[in-house]
Amino acid sequence: MKIHYLGATRTTTGSMYLLEVNQQRLLLECGLYQGKREDSIERNRNLPFDARKIDAVVLSHAHIDHCGNLPNLCRNGFQGSIYCTFATRDLAAIMLEDSAEIQRADAEFVSKKRAKKGLPPVLPLYSAVDAEKAVRQFVSLNYNRPIPVIDGVTVTFRDAGHILGSAQVVLDIRENGRRCRFLFSGDIGRGRDEILRDPEPVDGVDILQVESTYGGRDHVSKPGATEKVGQWVKETLDRHGKVIIPSFSVGRTQDIVYTLHQLADAGKLPKVPIFVDSPLSVNATEVYRLHPECFNETIYRFLREKANPFGMENLTYIRELAHSMKLNDLKEPAIIISASGMCEAGRIRHHLKNHIGDPENLILFIGYCAEHTLGAQIVDRKKTVNIFGEPYAVRARVETIDSYSGHADRSELKEYLQKVTGDTKRIFVIHGEENQSLALAESLRTIKPAADVLVPQPGQVVEL
Repeated sequence: MKIHYLGATRTTTGSMYLLEVNQQRLLLECGLYQGKREDSIERNRNLPFDARKIDAVVLSHAHIDHCGNLPNLCRNGFQGSIYCTFATRDLAAIMLEDSAEIQRADAEFVSKKRAKKGLPPVLPLYSAVDAEKAVRQFVSLNYNRPIPVIDGVTVTFRDAGHILGSAQVVLDIRENGRRCRFLFSGDIGRGRDEILRDPEPVDGVDILQVESTYGGRDHVSKPGATEKVGQWVKETLDRHGKVIIPSFSVGRTQDIVYTLHQLADAGKLPKVPIFVDSPLSVNATEVYRLHPECFNETIYRFLREKANPFGMENLTYIRELAHSMKLNDLKEPAIIISASGMCEAGRIRHHLKNHIGDPENLILFIGYCAEHTLGAQIVDRKKTVNIFGEPYAVRARVETIDSYSGHADRSELKEYLQKVTGDTKRIFVIHGEENQSLALAESLRTIKPAADVLVPQPGQVVEL
């Protein structure tokens, strides 16, 4: 067996790993590489293999850095099946369509600038039609239901607790008369999640490939996060301000809606209008409601015995732009949740433009903001930020909390890895910036002293 490390290796983007087994080729993930514009376009458009020679694809979850290049793969001649969980298929369908629309708009914007210089237009990586056609090749199955995917390889999905439908990929491999169990962790959740189940331990693992997004750092502890959010929000509403929450559409939006629902039920928040203003967030929340099989016991009971955890009498989901624009005229206190989480695109920029200058308002960040993004500038308490090319003074209160991260941190990864059992001989550390991957690798040499631990280089091929 050979493993080709083609993406998310010593970085966190463009997840892609090619396994050669029994003269066949199995692709784990086919994510979009996200970086500098020219480099990203080049890498995403030109696949590092012949798509027609891939026999099957296995997908761990629906985040774009894991599934976002599947339409391009299929358009370039891949005709096999894409295996994933039911919830991953439903989320990927809406996220790939959204990705296609973003690329269309981006290509249109760049083409206009190029036209002024007499340069030819650029094309999007793929269209919404390409995305829809790719989804037709998905084959969905539930957790813990083994299925043969290529000759000698059976796949079983185990819950990863990262986002709805996320899975650890267990590959039971038979080659040249020998058998082994290969575990690809996918992205591992933190455990004790408000909505999702804990990551399931996997036994009998011979070869382990594990993510390391936060392999060298810890998050703020979860206990008290709900109370802290409740305190900040209530203080703002009591002074008749508005709360603006930039949020990622899948995972974080549903988490914060459920948190607000809990606080309202406990009488800790005044009854004010709450708006989720993002078409993708609305669609993703509907997918969440369709998949209670992914919920932990607490929220499953809440759904069955009390109410929809993602719906309240004073909560409105907004798709239409016209309805979104009406929020600009809102005078009374309110909570507005809108994408994107880093404030780089989407409707959130309009809400920031209208509210960031008022000291009575609160801008609440519940996720990570990459360096140089608008969100990062606001989190860093810059006095002035540019929105749509115009300067705006930051007078609103700004708070941030990272307890809502969907990735296990250093301590939680160690806890997860200690529960992975078996005579593990080889461990490959992937999906992390280089310092995070190296830090986790060092920890693994203590946790799994009998294993050979490697942090692969980008493009490296390992033969087993």
